[in-house]
Amino acid sequence: MFLWFYPATHCRLPDFSSAARSIKQWVSWSASAWSGSETGPAHRQRGCWAVLQSRSWLTQWAHSTWWERPGTNIYSVFSSPCRKFYYITLLRDPVSRYLSEWRHVQRGATWKTSLHMCDGRTPTPEELPSCYEGTDWSGCTLQEFMDCPYNLANNRQVRMLADLSLVGCYNMSFIPENKRAQILLESAKKNLKDMAFFGLTEFQRKTQYLFERTFNLKFIRPFMQYNSTRAGGVEVDNDTIRRIEELNDLDMQLYDYAKDLFQQRYQYKRQLERMEQRIKNREERLLHRSNEALPKEETEEQGRLPTEDYMSHIIEKW
Repeated sequence: MFLWFYPATHCRLPDFSSAARSIKQWVSWSASAWSGSETGPAHRQRGCWAVLQSRSWLTQWAHSTWWERPGTNIYSVFSSPCRKFYYITLLRDPVSRYLSEWRHVQRGATWKTSLHMCDGRTPTPEELPSCYEGTDWSGCTLQEFMDCPYNLANNRQVRMLADLSLVGCYNMSFIPENKRAQILLESAKKNLKDMAFFGLTEFQRKTQYLFERTFNLKFIRPFMQYNSTRAGGVEVDNDTIRRIEELNDLDMQLYDYAKDLFQQRYQYKRQLERMEQRIKNREERLLHRSNEALPKEETEEQGRLPTEDYMSHIIEKW
């Protein structure tokens, strides 16, 4: 899951042509990045290169979180009041996402550079203990991954979409655990619903369609639905799957909500497209009928008799 910002404008701004070209380049890259393929190296950060200014004008961490939005440098780049930012994200099936993160960590990946800022501060070691000792957690088994109670992989999508300040950030003693979980889930649902767009990794073509219809942009090639991911290559039994679902219960609820909302938005856009097509067809038929109703060009000048009648008229005069 990642979050980025799509800039829109309703006023005249300098160098916008450069920005427009840059976002087209970013959209071209996104067609590959969103495809669900995990065969290549992971992209942690992506920027849009402003060709005329030789600098990156749109940049965002690949795993940015909802509460870290105000700190991103994009606000310093676009500090104009006539700029509006749209928040978008992609969600993934919680079990597949969890297994994918485990494989990622197993290969030595860490999030040590992530500050986990919340309410202007980073969590203390007591609030956010580490699951491992040493430089990384490479080689950890799935059982070890699941057994760590501080594992941020648990319910990651809810935590990243929710406003953590509502529950005291990483202070688990701020409110009871059950109440904390409910507040986080409702906050994540609200923030997801308020986004201009979100997609689902398991529905690539529909995700592409919704994005294009929402922002009136066209990708240069269709999205591909890749099923051969690293998570898909992990063989787990039913008991393990149930354990993962329990550990990610909030994510499971959020994903069910997201699928329903996603389908509603998709159906609405399809109905709107069909209605627009019907209106267009009706206008074309009306135009065709109006063209048929126009009088044909007369073959003779007005007031002149046909040739046969004209000759008879001349003979009579003689």
